Amino acid sequence: MKSTAATVPAYLASLPADRREALEAVRKVILKNLDPSFQECMQYGVVGYVLPHSIWPHGHHAKPELPLMYMGMSSQKNDMVVYMLMLLHNKPMREWFETAWQATGRKSHLEVTGMGCCLRFKELEDLSLEVIADLMRRTPAKKYLQDHVAMLAARGLGPDGKKLKGGTPTPAPAKRTPAKKTAAKKTPTKKPATKAASSKAGKETAKR
Repeated sequence: MKSTAATVPAYLASLPADRREALEAVRKVILKNLDPSFQECMQYGVVGYVLPHSIWPHGHHAKPELPLMYMGMSSQKNDMVVYMLMLLHNKPMREWFETAWQATGRKSHLEVTGMGCCLRFKELEDLSLEVIADLMRRTPAKKYLQDHVAMLAARGLGPDGKKLKGGTPTPAPAKRTPAKKTAAKKTPTKKPATKAASSKAGKETAKR
């Protein structure tokens, strides 16, 4: 549910008491473990944690005017959501997250689609704040940008989101070097002597 609130405090103040209390607890953990390069703001009508243009001038690859979002949180109609964008294009980290989450005994409600990666919950107790904090420490700003640039490159895009010249380079097939043919040495064959030559040779021998 998108909000028109201009600031995070105003957004939280607009929520019912139980939702506000839950999201404030999540916010506390996020701010405690957030890489200093990220900033808190309102984006897409939800609370967002982004890389400002001063650090990543390219912004979001599809909407350069907006800063690149790392994670966020919001209150929706039927539940609450923590947006885990650092997991969207990082399958190994996502597998680590799922394993760590299952180890807590909680049911995972992580939804991954082409557009986002959402962790849905109805009550604060549904979340493992420790796993969320650990994930954030494992994906600081530098790591997040490396993953982001790698994802763009795999799509044939540069860091600015624009198509690379020639698209995604594909390795050229290895050239096959034809085997050198060794010419067989021909053994010269002696031509059989003609009758005339044999007769002449015989006369010459007889004279000697």
